[in-house]
Order: sequence, then C-alpha cells, then structure tokens
Amino acid sequence: MKKFSRTLPGLALGAAAMAFGISAQAQTSTSGSGSGSWYAPAGGYIGFSAGQSNYRQGCGTGLFSCGDKDDAFSIYGGSMLNNNFGLELGYIDMGDIARGGGTTEARGVNLSLIGKVPLSERVGLFGKLGTTYGSTKVSATPGSGITAGDEDGFGLSVGAGVDFNFTQNWSAVLQWERHEMKFAGVGREPVHATTIGLKYRF
Repeated sequence: MKKFSRTLPGLALGAAAMAFGISAQAQTSTSGSGSGSWYAPAGGYIGFSAGQSNYRQGCGTGLFSCGDKDDAFSIYGGSMLNNNFGLELGYIDMGDIARGGGTTEARGVNLSLIGKVPLSERVGLFGKLGTTYGSTKVSATPGSGITAGDEDGFGLSVGAGVDFNFTQNWSAVLQWERHEMKFAGVGREPVHATTIGLKYRF
C-alpha cells in the first residue's frame, strides 16, 4: 500500500506529460481568438489546485475526537479534443482526519471526461465524469466502532467548476469534486473536495 501510494504522483505526472506531447504535436500555429479568450483551440494543459476535503465518515463510539475535513490538493493534466470536450488525468490527495483514536486518509488517481460550456469570452463552466482508483488507510483504537485497514479500488467520480482565463495561457479554476473510494469495513463512501487553483494551457 505504501509503495503504491508513493508511485501515484509519478504515474499521474508521467501520463500528463505524454498527453501534453500529443496535444503539442496536434496544435497549429494559431494563437486563438484573442488574448485570454476562453475560446481556445484544442490543446493540452496542466494544473494545480488546493482546498478542503470533506470525508463525511461516521465517528464510531466512545469519547475519541472525530473530524471530517482536511487540506486537499490535486495535480492534473489533460488534453482538449476540441473546444468543448477533453480527457484529464490527475493525482488527488484528500489529506487525513482523526477518527476513533486513529486517522483516516485517502488519495488516488483520477481519469475523467471533461465537458466545457462558455459563459463569456473569458469565463466558462465545466463538468467532469470519470473514475478514481483510490487508496485509503484507516487506523483506529479497538472498541471505537471503526474498522481499521487498507483498501484500494475504482469508484465513480464527478465534478464541476468555473474556469476564468486571465491570459491566453493562464486561468484560475474553482471546482468541486466527489470521489467514491473504498474504505475498510464500510465499502465505497464519497469524499468531497472544494479547491481553487491555476491552470496553464499549451
């Protein structure tokens, strides 16, 4: 499990680099419809986002502390097939929370289909639908009512957000995501994240 978790960021970045190489070959010399325009030609991008996760897990029994939120971040890259649809691959880390005298943590690799709709020349909405291969680890004190153990597997992921282009290549991104991950003793449970970040388009 630990070895798998350490390799997740490398896998995501490697795959993203491949996507950028493919999209760079596909791009023409056209620079788009104007500086900072949301209407950009198909191409690749990379991004980083940070914010807050929400596990929404049960607290178990006893007098142990119980949290449900922590820092979250993601590193991702993708390629737009055209102005409205693309594919994105990224690494997500939902941090860890205190539960049952131990901790609960989750991270994974996500692959999503991206759909974008413009609101103006610079602002657009986007939606995400895909799957996350999640890796979770739960530790707990005996008698807490929480099952300890490590799990991993695929689960459904969805997301939505707003993309604001302030230059031709750079944009600010506000997004919400929901990832189903498998936890010991309870099966698949959703983990949510609300983040803000930067994206660079090639």
